[in-house]
Amino acid sequence: MGHCSCCAHECASEKEVEVKIFIFQEYWKAGLSFILLISGIIMNALGSSFFHKEYVALIWYMVAYLPVGFPVMKEAWESMKEKDYFSEFTLMIVATIGAFYIGEYPEGVAVMLFYTIGELFQDKAVDKAKRNIGALLDIRPEKALVLRDNGLITESPKNVKVGEIIEIKSGERVPLDGVMLNEVAAFNTAALTGESVPRNIREGEEVLAGMIVTDKVIRIKVTRPFDKSALARILELVQNASERKAPAELFIRKFARIYTPIVIGLAVLTVIFPFVYSFIDTQFAFVFNDWLYRALVFLVISCPCALVVSIPLGYFGGIGAASRLGILFKGGNYLDAITKINTVVFDKTGTLTQGTFEVKECKSASGIKEKELIKLVASVESNSTHPIAKAIVNYAKLQNVELLPVTGTREFAGFGLEAMING
Repeated sequence: MGHCSCCAHECASEKEVEVKIFIFQEYWKAGLSFILLISGIIMNALGSSFFHKEYVALIWYMVAYLPVGFPVMKEAWESMKEKDYFSEFTLMIVATIGAFYIGEYPEGVAVMLFYTIGELFQDKAVDKAKRNIGALLDIRPEKALVLRDNGLITESPKNVKVGEIIEIKSGERVPLDGVMLNEVAAFNTAALTGESVPRNIREGEEVLAGMIVTDKVIRIKVTRPFDKSALARILELVQNASERKAPAELFIRKFARIYTPIVIGLAVLTVIFPFVYSFIDTQFAFVFNDWLYRALVFLVISCPCALVVSIPLGYFGGIGAASRLGILFKGGNYLDAITKINTVVFDKTGTLTQGTFEVKECKSASGIKEKELIKLVASVESNSTHPIAKAIVNYAKLQNVELLPVTGTREFAGFGLEAMING
């Protein structure tokens, strides 16, 4: 089993290293582009003789453009292969190439650089949200004790087949869905239901992955494979929450598909109309580069990137922030729906309370002294894992009551305990 755990941790570490390398590469590209852009602007402002040569400035800004421009070109090409010709990537490329054509090199680089910086902030926000969701949900055990050949074998839950019997010790998390084989046992179901008070599950009833056995060693018969367990389905739902779009997200996607071609058309008309008008009014001087510049400015200003990116990012960030606080949203549509709620009715211990019990006072009505009653009850409850039992034992400690040795403890599910004290 040690090998399974090591492999899992090694894989996780490798993924973290890959993510860090990718982030470093993206920041490095943006940093290089920024340094070249600023230094080019400074050299131009200072009237450097070296930089006043046209081909030097072009090469300089091309080198500044490529680190941030190439990834966008790649995205535009991928979009075109999917027959999405009018994406925000296409707008950015048209605008920046046009800027280079009319000699506005710094502006061409700046547009792409600012877009890349915006993307880096977006990636950082999404990555943080995913980590929050993963930290809350990825509580699946990495091992399972399987009964094979009359012995218990440690196995990865992924390799356990339906119909096999697995054993779970007290305090361990159930790795797979199954049917209870023991007479009765108490389970902490907080990870699945939010209910903090242990639930008793009897023989033949369903036990779900993610529950924690609280009182004894149990055995269950597996009914579902690892990737079909209740916990796996919840994990998948929340991790893919961004696929369930809120109405605002769906609208902005449809809007962008119509809006983007219209913007490109208007930019083209910004150049064509003055050109046509120059034939009608001979006094009107049409300068192609001037009107192309205005068209490109319009194109960049009208780019729907902010709308297309910010709305889905807002929902995903909201899901991640809620996960950090222990609240699961299985889609942006549910996050949207909760904003319309005006009344909430709570019916679960642990939702509005901590789910921890505390004895306020003890009263005896049977003639026995209160201290003696506390001593007897706390002694019997001392080996129980039930929250009320723990509260009674803690109360006895606060009252400085010494517990007595107990023998023959028996538990009656739903009723209480029976034990022998001093015969």
